[in-house]
Amino acid sequence: MNSQESIEAIPLGGLGEFGMNMMVFRYGSQMIVVDSGLMFPDEELLGIDVIVPDISFLIDNASQVQAIVLTHGHEDHIGALPFVFPALSHVPIYGTRYTLGLASAKLAEHQLLDQAELVTVEAGQTRQMGEFQVEFIHVTHSVVDAVMLAIATPAGVILHTGDFKIDSSPLDGRVTDLPRIAEYGRRGVLALFSDSTNVDRPGITPSETAVIEKLDEIFHHAPGKVIVSCFTSSIHRIQTVFNLAQRYGRKVAIAGRSMLSTTKIAHQLGYLNIPDGLLVKIQDVRRMLPEHVVLILTGCQGQPLAALPQMAVDNFKNIRIGSDDTVVISARIIPGNEKTISRMVNHLYKRGAAVHYDDGSQPPIHVSGHASSEELKLLLNLVRPRHFVPIHGEYRQLYRHAELARNLHAVGGTVLVAETGDRIQLSRQGAEVNGKAPVGRIFIDEGSLDELEEVVVRDRRHLSEDGIVLPILAINKASGQMETQPEIITRGFVFVDEDDTLLEEARDRVLETLEDSSVEERTDWSLIKEKIRTDLRRFLFKQTSKRPLVLPVILEI
Repeated sequence: MNSQESIEAIPLGGLGEFGMNMMVFRYGSQMIVVDSGLMFPDEELLGIDVIVPDISFLIDNASQVQAIVLTHGHEDHIGALPFVFPALSHVPIYGTRYTLGLASAKLAEHQLLDQAELVTVEAGQTRQMGEFQVEFIHVTHSVVDAVMLAIATPAGVILHTGDFKIDSSPLDGRVTDLPRIAEYGRRGVLALFSDSTNVDRPGITPSETAVIEKLDEIFHHAPGKVIVSCFTSSIHRIQTVFNLAQRYGRKVAIAGRSMLSTTKIAHQLGYLNIPDGLLVKIQDVRRMLPEHVVLILTGCQGQPLAALPQMAVDNFKNIRIGSDDTVVISARIIPGNEKTISRMVNHLYKRGAAVHYDDGSQPPIHVSGHASSEELKLLLNLVRPRHFVPIHGEYRQLYRHAELARNLHAVGGTVLVAETGDRIQLSRQGAEVNGKAPVGRIFIDEGSLDELEEVVVRDRRHLSEDGIVLPILAINKASGQMETQPEIITRGFVFVDEDDTLLEEARDRVLETLEDSSVEERTDWSLIKEKIRTDLRRFLFKQTSKRPLVLPVILEI
């Protein structure tokens, strides 16, 4: 394909995985970047705070990047911005008011805000970014101010949905702009890139208003405190809690750093209405009658240091959960968090609380922000693109979304299932994957927020599975002779009281290694350490089928 007649799309994250959403569109020698998301680690990535995309491709082509465009303010779309921006600090960042409000807070936290050029846009507006003309189209989602992108180039128009659903009765009255989407469909769309998160769900995703009935019922019957935990970006959900608290004569206290930050931003920008006198400080709750209190807390995913999990084990600002209290977890369970949420719910039940969470019952306690299969069909029929590329989801969801499009016969050309790193060439003649871009994951360490090498993560996993063995030896530097018997310390390997024989044999093995070594070897610390490590690892594996980390320690006498 001639590069001047085609558009190249390069996903640096978000295809074949949940999170790290980042898509590059390239026309000629110019590029724009859509979203800059992170991913949260699973339990195997010990001590890792977040995972962000490897942006080697962007660094190598930094002079070509014209803009970073954000579709909405969720972490999996803006969370990597502080780690990506330093390499692209010359590039303006486009987004709606609330999206940039959240992005600004992230950049400020990393002392990057003063260097950033933030360009606020509204749905319905168009901005020129080099060869790219980008129109922002309003869509409904679980976070306010979300947009779909219509990206026009001389080679054709790309529609990138971001995350969306088609809510016919959103709380703010701003429905997805289907007429504008249909207008693009009539004009002709080269390719549609569409969210695949809920392709497995039949029918239509319920409206945000569906949650009000269940929450109202809970407030009506709650004898004590009402404690609500939801995603901090769920501003409409938080507004519903505020409205119900006022209706039932309760005061609201907010706890959790991210919850305080996002509600403050939403209130300042006019997306959250907080009646005068409704809010109280968290420390005032202890002096109030439980039936007059609503708490809105972080921790809906069971994060150990968040407010709700801490309160579940009586470890939060001397506020106790009692037998008359009601806890509402108004959020979906993110895959991988099932165990931590289950532990938290068990602790809440032990406190005697009534617990409500998303168990599929009706009316719902939570509704998704992503389009289900019938909405995805509607979008495909409205757009009827030349080519179709499913995005945002694991491979099975991308595959099923592609099958849905093929069965619908709404795509005139190619339906292409791609993965992160694929270089997708799109033209009126066809769509194909033409090579791979360098991609990967960058691990950010908890606390320091420094990049972590893969070998460190591997060692942590190794330690968690097989433990560590420390043979400690006192060796005379001059003679190379042992001054005392070696001592062997283990952690996470064997229970010493039951395996004294094993450790005794391990000591004998260390002594044999020393006896089989020359004086020259015994006085070369690095050499003798490696010999002990190799021999002892081989012995322990033969005896236990485990491969503990063996770190010999030599005390020089």
